[in-house]
Amino acid sequence: MAAAANPVASPRDGLRGAAAVPGCRAAAAPPSRAQARQVGMAAALGWLGRAAALVGGAQRLLRCCGGGAAAAAAACLARGISSVERPKRPISAYFRFLKEHHAAFRQKNPEASSMEVIKKIADAWKALPVSQKQAYEEARKTDWQKYQEQMASYKAQLTPAQAAALKEERRKRLAKRRSFKAKRELTVLGKPKRPRSGFNIFVSENFKESEGVSPVAKLKQLFDAWQKLSSTQKQPYLQLAEDDKVRYENEMRSWEAKMVELGREDLIRSKKPRPKKKTAETEEKTATAKASSHENKAKLQLKRSEE
Repeated sequence: MAAAANPVASPRDGLRGAAAVPGCRAAAAPPSRAQARQVGMAAALGWLGRAAALVGGAQRLLRCCGGGAAAAAAACLARGISSVERPKRPISAYFRFLKEHHAAFRQKNPEASSMEVIKKIADAWKALPVSQKQAYEEARKTDWQKYQEQMASYKAQLTPAQAAALKEERRKRLAKRRSFKAKRELTVLGKPKRPRSGFNIFVSENFKESEGVSPVAKLKQLFDAWQKLSSTQKQPYLQLAEDDKVRYENEMRSWEAKMVELGREDLIRSKKPRPKKKTAETEEKTATAKASSHENKAKLQLKRSEE
């Protein structure tokens, strides 16, 4: 009697009761307000997810293009159309060792800086026997084989435009890497720093006191201030710049002599004389000679046409 007096209170209770009896399906019932609200929220979340994916794609495109130039955007789109992400190169045996032991070295040396911890790991890697290093080398070879297979699959699904963009990107990356290595080598060899200009010296002396919320704003303010200085006010900075040129030339002569001793003649500046600047008189003579040459050509063409 109690059961008859208490009918099913809600569709959720009816579903629960039907699920409890094997082979029994719940009778179709109109959705409640709560269920309709849940369906609406699910649809809204689906739309939000798709919108977030679109926004994320646009942000990646902007980061890739770095400024929105038409050529950069075209190259970016050419590489970004592929749905398969580009495989990542496997890490070296040493970096695998570093990644594996970094936490343990950090725990043993809690007060050491990050550079000190990495130096300790590097020393441990150098002292590691060849037999123990072999395990890391084998793991790296296995990952490299997988990488080559994944890279072949990745390149196979690229269009010719995407493949060309990928090749150009690699060329630029290698050129940047070579430039960085060359600069680092010159720094290690102690190449003297280039001389500063009068404006550079003015900036270094007044940068901290200049107004501006950012370094770019400060530089702009200093540039405007430099432009407003008179020739007399600029003279001390220009004189310091001339002294710095003398310093640079003296240091460069000593450095280049040292490079010759080390057999690095490739780092010495070219001895070819620089072309002299044309004076007003020279420019006038050149212009006259060009005009005469054009006049002679015109006369020759006229004579041929008459013949």
